[in-house]
Amino acid sequence: MKTINILCFGDSNTWGYDPVNAKRYAREIRWPGVLQNALGSGYHIVEEGLCGRTTVWDDPVEGDKSGARHLLPLLHSHAPLDLVIIALGTNDLKDRFGVGAVDIAQALCRLVDIIRKSEAGFTGPAPEVLVVCPPPLGDMSQGPFGEIFAGGAAKSKALWAAVQKHCEQNNVHCVNAAEWIEVSPADGLHFSTAAHCKLGEALAQRVDRAR
Repeated sequence: MKTINILCFGDSNTWGYDPVNAKRYAREIRWPGVLQNALGSGYHIVEEGLCGRTTVWDDPVEGDKSGARHLLPLLHSHAPLDLVIIALGTNDLKDRFGVGAVDIAQALCRLVDIIRKSEAGFTGPAPEVLVVCPPPLGDMSQGPFGEIFAGGAAKSKALWAAVQKHCEQNNVHCVNAAEWIEVSPADGLHFSTAAHCKLGEALAQRVDRAR
């Protein structure tokens, strides 16, 4: 039986940043690892999480973090792929970028376009795509990220409506992570172990619908 190959393309919440100690969760705790366990041996999950990764923006502070720049080489590196899960958008909310929910939704669709033109698919020219809209930001007043994400919480609450609209217009599967999880109160940005578990298990139920 053919193995289904899935690329998880995301940021620090795909990488597995622990909001309590700033270290990395173990693979089996991170949502891609939970997804792998839930789907079983007929699937192969490729983790491509990078702390600070944006959709398309060049970061003047943190350096080369643009998802648009990294995506095509990664698609070819891990080809052939059946599905790409895009879990980005949170870092776009940083004050330094000055972009809103509609801009982020359009940027996510630009990534979809890169995938569709990639010729990195298994049974066709490109893999299918599932966009995961991140949950809204929480209270960052007591953590290290408050100033960096100034004004981001309000924009994050408008993100799902914009992502859903643009994904529907572009015939892209999308889900709202906020249906299942919220960010940790420890820093208002990253996922707890329980959130990783819930997200991975929920996405396992959506994978076949996106393929």
